[in-house]
Amino acid sequence: MQSIHEIIIIGGGSIGLAIAIELRLLGADVTVVSHNFKAAAGHAAAGMLAPQAEQISAGAMLDLCVASRDLYPEWSEKIESISGADPGYWQCGILAPRLTHTHTDADWLEPRSIHHHQSGLSESIVGGYWYPADGQVDSRALVRALWCACQFLGVKWLDAVKVTSICRSGGRVTHLETSEGEMSAQHYILATGAWSQQLLPIPVVPRKGQMLSVMVPEAQLANLPLQQVLFGEEIYIVPRRDGRIVIGATSEDAGFAPHNTPAGVEQLMTNAIRLFPQLRDLPIQETWWGFRPATPDELPIMGTSSEANLTLATGHYRNGILLTPITAKLIADLVWHQQADRLLSDFSWQRFDPRSASISDRL
Repeated sequence: MQSIHEIIIIGGGSIGLAIAIELRLLGADVTVVSHNFKAAAGHAAAGMLAPQAEQISAGAMLDLCVASRDLYPEWSEKIESISGADPGYWQCGILAPRLTHTHTDADWLEPRSIHHHQSGLSESIVGGYWYPADGQVDSRALVRALWCACQFLGVKWLDAVKVTSICRSGGRVTHLETSEGEMSAQHYILATGAWSQQLLPIPVVPRKGQMLSVMVPEAQLANLPLQQVLFGEEIYIVPRRDGRIVIGATSEDAGFAPHNTPAGVEQLMTNAIRLFPQLRDLPIQETWWGFRPATPDELPIMGTSSEANLTLATGHYRNGILLTPITAKLIADLVWHQQADRLLSDFSWQRFDPRSASISDRL
């Protein structure tokens, strides 16, 4: 028997949940279909909000990332007010230390300044940058808060349900084939991250990232050794207010290969200790891995598809958590109000084959 819904979101990660919340607040009846909630990339992410620290080139992607970062204070308060759960937003700023002096611009911090800004940095640090508007969110806390908000708002939640096929005919999606039978809706949103190519032939592939965390001893929690994110040339170090310090991340073209590896953990610890030597004495709390959804140009795929009732919200690569608020807003407005923000135009699926209209036959 086929189940019928108004809007189905395929994918239960931060992007899918945030879109569901925005649509529900607009009055939509929303169902989220999630194959494995715990596998969503948001659970593995460090949660940096770092458009400036990452030195994203001027253009549409930087505009999108800055707009989303600037939404975070008000948006995270909204999510907390709905869910009753703290999403862990912290505008702590990001310090970008450098081991080589290749910069001469006015924003460059000389060695004395950067070591004064953050004590305990390696003596090898020769300078760097300070980005006070950047920050972080505890990605696991955020995903929990989003899930709780969805529950409070009455979003229908179908976990452990695998979508095996998106069935299309006549320029529309007719229904989904799932592990629980057929499902149909008036509109569908694909937000399956690194797994998107399993349902549509779009160029989104998994990029594995290994991570770990260490823990500041309880006696030192009142005086945390780090009060801002360190964004190095080969590593990032993200302190949490509860004493955890997240270290990441490798970038591996390894498909969906699971598990941490000795080589991956060694790479993380070597680069982290080189930047901030105090880490060598802290106990390792946890190791984990996840899969970033990468596209050929490392930009997301968002907006309309070749099917009139299918919208795409995937391929966010390293910036899924950062781009969650703006993606939710843009996609909800597009689906519910048929309003396409100019920010979406640079992230269309059509950019991957602009010369051939035949791509629409393959999507």
